[in-house]
Amino acid sequence: MRKSDKKRSSSLLGAPVRVPLKWLAATVALAVVATTGPATADGQGHEPGVEPTPERAPTSEVSWLSFPGGVFAVDSLGHTVRYRACDGDTGRVADPGMRVAAGVASGDVVVGGTAYRYRVPLVGRAEGTLEVIQQHRSPTTLTGVVVTSPQPPTDPIAGARLFPLSGQLARVVADASLNPAGATVRDLSGRYGDQQIAVNGSLRPKAASVIKLWILVELLRRVDCGQVALDDGVLVTPEDVVGGTGQLQFETFPQVVTLHRLARYLIKYSDNVAANVLITYLGGFAPVNALIDSMNQRSTILARRMLDSAAAQRGEENYTSPDDVVSLLGAVWDGEILTPASRDLMIGFMREQTLNTKIPAALPPGVPVAHKTGDLPDASHDVGYYLIPGTETAVAFLTAGPMATGDETVRRMARTVYDFLVTPGEGAVEE
Repeated sequence: MRKSDKKRSSSLLGAPVRVPLKWLAATVALAVVATTGPATADGQGHEPGVEPTPERAPTSEVSWLSFPGGVFAVDSLGHTVRYRACDGDTGRVADPGMRVAAGVASGDVVVGGTAYRYRVPLVGRAEGTLEVIQQHRSPTTLTGVVVTSPQPPTDPIAGARLFPLSGQLARVVADASLNPAGATVRDLSGRYGDQQIAVNGSLRPKAASVIKLWILVELLRRVDCGQVALDDGVLVTPEDVVGGTGQLQFETFPQVVTLHRLARYLIKYSDNVAANVLITYLGGFAPVNALIDSMNQRSTILARRMLDSAAAQRGEENYTSPDDVVSLLGAVWDGEILTPASRDLMIGFMREQTLNTKIPAALPPGVPVAHKTGDLPDASHDVGYYLIPGTETAVAFLTAGPMATGDETVRRMARTVYDFLVTPGEGAVEE
C-alpha cells in the first residue's frame, strides 16, 4: 500500500533481475546481471501449454499514468496512447506526433472533440501530467505517479539484498522437468527497496482462474467511479450455471444475487458461475481487456468464459504471465488502479480463499496470505500477497504441464520465497 514515508525518487538506478533457466549462476553473478539494467524477455521456448509471449516494447517504453479515477497509457515505441477513466475510454489511439526525448513522452491528441495534452516520463515512480481540454469548459490538469512493469526499486542498495532469491527460485524452476514454470516477486514493504525479481517472468501459460482477478478489478473500478454499487442485484438464471469450482451452482435459480456476493464468491470459492455472470454484467470480454490494455499488460487476455470447452477447442483461451500478475497486484496494493476501500475489499476476499492446497499449504500454519489459485489439467498457479508484517510481498507462481506436479512446483516456489523472507542472513533482517 502506498506509504507516505516511502522514498519515491525519479532518479532510480537499480533494475529488476530476470533469470532465464540457463542462468543458474552464483549469487554474485546474479547481482551483476541485476545491476546492469533490465534484461530482455526470458526465452522459455515453446513448451506444451505455454503460449509464445506477444511481441512487446521494452519495459521502459510502455508506461501509464495513474490519477484518481483513471489511467493514461503511453506506448512510446508504438506511438499510441489510451485514456481510460470514469468519464470514458478513448480506446488505443495513434499519436504519430508523439515526442520522445530525455526519457519523457509528450504530445497531444484529440478524440471526440476532447484534447489530451500529456507529459509522461518513461521511468516508473516519476510524476507525469495530463491536461484534458474540452470546449466550453476549463481545462482539467491531472497529475500522478507513472507506473511501469516492473516498477524500479525505491532503494537499489536495499533492493540488491533480494537478488539471491532469484538463484534459489531458478533452481526450483530448473528441477521442475515436467512443468515449465515462472515466478515473479515484488517487495511491497520497502524492506528490500520495493525491488522486483523474476525467473521466467514472461512465461505465458493458460491463465485458468487467475484471470478472475482482472474481472474483479474492473468491477471494483466501476464501483469507485460511482457507476455501480455492490448492493446492486443481478438476475442469475439456470442457463448461467456451470460446473467446476464454486458454490452458486448448488443454489436454486432464477434468483437475484448482489454484486457483492458475486465478487466475493468469485475469489473466495473461485466461483465459475459468478465469473461468467460478471463477464456478462460488465459487457463481455472487451471491458476487461480494455483494463488490461490500459495497464500495458501485454501477455494477458480474457478470451473465453469459464468452462466453455467449445471456445477452448476453437483456440479461444485466457492467458497471463507472472510479470503481468504482479503488475496488477502491485498497482492494486499501491492504490494506483483502485481506491483504498476497494483495494482493501479485494485483498479481504483474497484472504478468504478456500482453495488452500498451494501457497498456504507450503507455509507454516498461521502465516497471513491473500491469494488466488488457478487450476486446469495442464496448468497450476497460485498468486497473491504474503502479508507478513514488515515484509509484505506480492508473488506470482505460474506453471504449465501436469497439474499434480505443477501443484508441487508451486508449493516449492512458495516455500522458497517464505524461507528467504524470514531467515536471518538470507532475506530478513533481525531487528
